[in-house]
Amino acid sequence: MKHIIVISSNKWRSSKFVLLFIKELYRNFLVQLQQIYSLSEATVIADWVFEKIAGVKRTELIKNPSLQLGNKTTGHLNQAFAQLLQHKPVQYVLGEAWFYHMKLKVNSHVLIPRPETEELVELLVADRKSKLTDPAILDIGTGSGCIPIAIKKNLPASMVTSVDVSEDALSLAKENAAQHNTSIRFIQMDFLDESNWSRLPRPDVIISNPPYIPLKEKDKLNKNVSGFEPHLALFVPDASPLIFYEKIADFGKKNLMPDGKIYLETHEEHAEEVMALFIKRYAAATIKKDMYGKERMVVVSI
Repeated sequence: MKHIIVISSNKWRSSKFVLLFIKELYRNFLVQLQQIYSLSEATVIADWVFEKIAGVKRTELIKNPSLQLGNKTTGHLNQAFAQLLQHKPVQYVLGEAWFYHMKLKVNSHVLIPRPETEELVELLVADRKSKLTDPAILDIGTGSGCIPIAIKKNLPASMVTSVDVSEDALSLAKENAAQHNTSIRFIQMDFLDESNWSRLPRPDVIISNPPYIPLKEKDKLNKNVSGFEPHLALFVPDASPLIFYEKIADFGKKNLMPDGKIYLETHEEHAEEVMALFIKRYAAATIKKDMYGKERMVVVSI
């Protein structure tokens, strides 16, 4: 690991020195982060960390000649960047992530919310806003609660139920739901175990970003994903990579209300397979591309 600049004593007291130190500290962090990230990514991360921990925006480093940074704050910055240089995602370092214009708590028990999942939520919200009924929505594999909270805030009359196998994930999801004043029913259960399905309502809509990465692809992932995000929420057995989609298809066929729909996030290389799986049992299934042109979503009609 590269050395990080620290202040080890109080002998440096002049505002001029402290101001120079802040600038140099920022530059030092930015240069080191570029060993892992592109310049644009490193800049976003450095700006986020300085604003969160020090309450200092990059523009203030230039515009405010009297700006000072205490030793305690500097120590917190050094601790944060030491973790970042070990490939720990900035969201886990700071304990927060943004999703659908909301700030959510995150930790190592949940996946970091991603832009493509926002697109999945947007598809559902846009579809349901055109309807007069108040839907019952089932979210499978809730993690941080980002999906159900975003849905509830944008479709406040909806009745949202979210399930996850992880008690730790559900605990955090409940915190986030309370923080955003959203009423969501959370249930701890293994959705793959069909004996649990009787505990669930008959939904009008199912939405899920389930585990879908075959375990054999683990080494292809970036270190900040494979080394820190929960494997339980990422990986599926190589022998049955579509296991969650198969179970969702079975559950939906038995329990989805008439005119119901299913919204799914998928592996970009398996979207065709997921669509084919649902076309065998449902009226229609369509692949949707994300903002980068990747086939990352499948929408199913009963």
